Amino acid sequence: MPLLDWKMFVLTIIGTLAGMWVGAIPGLSVTMATSLLVSFTFSWDIYSALALICGVFMGGVYGGCITAILINVPGAPAAVATVFDGYPLAQRGEAGKAIGLAVTVSFIGGMVGILVLVFAAPLVARFALKFAPRDYFLLGAMGILLVTSMGQGSTLKGIVAGTLGVLLSMIGLDPQTGELRYTFGSVYLMQGINFIPAMIGLFGVSEALYQAREGMLPAIKQRLDRVIPDFKTVLRHIPLVIRSALIGVWIGALPGTGGDVAALIAYDSAKRTVKKPSVPFGQGAYEGVIAPESANVGAIGGAFIPMLTLGIPGDAVTAIIIGALYIHGLRPGPLLMVQTPQVFWVIVSCLVLANVAKVLLVLSSIKVFIRIIEVPRHILMPMIVMLSVVGTYAIQNSLVDVYWMLGFGVLGYFMRLYGYAVAPMVLGIILGPILEQNFRRAMQMAENSPMAFLADIASNPVSLVLAAFILVMILSQLGLSRLASRPRGS
Repeated sequence: MPLLDWKMFVLTIIGTLAGMWVGAIPGLSVTMATSLLVSFTFSWDIYSALALICGVFMGGVYGGCITAILINVPGAPAAVATVFDGYPLAQRGEAGKAIGLAVTVSFIGGMVGILVLVFAAPLVARFALKFAPRDYFLLGAMGILLVTSMGQGSTLKGIVAGTLGVLLSMIGLDPQTGELRYTFGSVYLMQGINFIPAMIGLFGVSEALYQAREGMLPAIKQRLDRVIPDFKTVLRHIPLVIRSALIGVWIGALPGTGGDVAALIAYDSAKRTVKKPSVPFGQGAYEGVIAPESANVGAIGGAFIPMLTLGIPGDAVTAIIIGALYIHGLRPGPLLMVQTPQVFWVIVSCLVLANVAKVLLVLSSIKVFIRIIEVPRHILMPMIVMLSVVGTYAIQNSLVDVYWMLGFGVLGYFMRLYGYAVAPMVLGIILGPILEQNFRRAMQMAENSPMAFLADIASNPVSLVLAAFILVMILSQLGLSRLASRPRGS
């Protein structure tokens, strides 16, 4: 029985460790690692290949939060939201507790996602199929609105940064017409701007430049006595963990989305629903780490739902896994569950094992990770820049990406200097294509009539709920802005 094969057990653990390493290095992606594994495991049996790939998938999604917490550089897009409160926790000397809390809630969120995969796969997959292009447009618009609320200062500055990110995402070839946009005759702009160099530059290099201006702040001594979070802290936040994980499952089950969008939406949901966070969000709130880390791993289970039941990939990694199944003569879809149910249960068992292995590996080596942040700043910051350069170059072996990364680093430095948050720009670049492409598809379906487009939204329950949620978000942000602009004492 393949579920009890010792070789699969070992391969899953090796894959989890390798995935954590890949996820923790900015510039290396789980998608890239998985695509390499498919060619590497071509001659293997399908069960061994799935064991290694599932381990890399589970470990890689979590690994991104390690550098996000320690050095303010998310190792993966799914960890972008973790930066907001994870890095401030490290600045307070609580990096150990932040990483321990992250892996604990990541384990719980992962189990929630796996349980939904097992018990509710057909139901969730049918619901996800009801999403039309207009719904994906509304989901993208929701993400852009969430982006503007991430700015820790003025809402207007958050809107400016997020809008600029969306505009940058439109550079290059038009995905529908093939025409060049905003390239100004430069061949280097034809393929558009890769969001990974932008993310590394805006978060990593800008931080190094900013600290150089501040005179290299002294290394922060981290407390290692409470690496494992206490039971009361975890128990108190169980409702938030489960709610965020379910958000992750829902977003993960929508084809074309992923852990980055899930983490963002879960983070904003926590900001709106948690009445008394440990400290204000953005200043090192535990809830700001719990929500995104529960959601991004919950999205793993969600991404497998449409893949296994309908043959539709939930994200880039599951698209690669579909290719691996085809290579081995298997066709994902409804018949897979009937003809070869052992493949489904092998995936489930490997995800469970990888989820457990992730916790044991992190807690056994957490002190090694934490020592990174205790390196003197005059040594650590140049190392961050060096790793950023190496990681960026490794994406496509292109110096152009390195130049973009350094350029975004300088831009991020000046944004920090003038009070603009860099996260809205990064997330605008990521969410821009979702917003633009699905808006244009929805308009084509409505024969380019704005009134027909609005009528389509009003006549569809899913679209109507999303539109109502967006309206509530706009009104709440306007209310908060007016409240913040009132003179004190009025």
